[in-house]
Amino acid sequence: MEQTNTPATTTDQSLNPSNGSFPASLEEIVIRVNTASQQCEDDPHQLLELLRTLEKLHQDIRVNLFEPSLPNTRNDLYDLLRDIEETGGWPYIGRMKLQAFLHNLSSVIENSLTDDDSE
Repeated sequence: MEQTNTPATTTDQSLNPSNGSFPASLEEIVIRVNTASQQCEDDPHQLLELLRTLEKLHQDIRVNLFEPSLPNTRNDLYDLLRDIEETGGWPYIGRMKLQAFLHNLSSVIENSLTDDDSE
């Protein structure tokens, strides 16, 4: 992947590394993922592959690193849960619902048919 001089940004400002809330190692990851996503902007197949890769990475970190690191005592677990609650909740990678996908698909088909009729 080609390195760019200007950091890629996202529409979600909580993920914008320029806001200074990330350690340097995470900042670099955010910049690279944003750059990769912008390079795939008009290609839904590449974007889907990127999303699948991020989901697999999320699962691998959760299962192989996060879960084994969970505290063994009730007080430590409570402190962790309180920290999760105070700092934004549980990380979750949502999936596009099939209904929303089908709705988008039907809109594209309708637009295509309308364009064909006007020719």
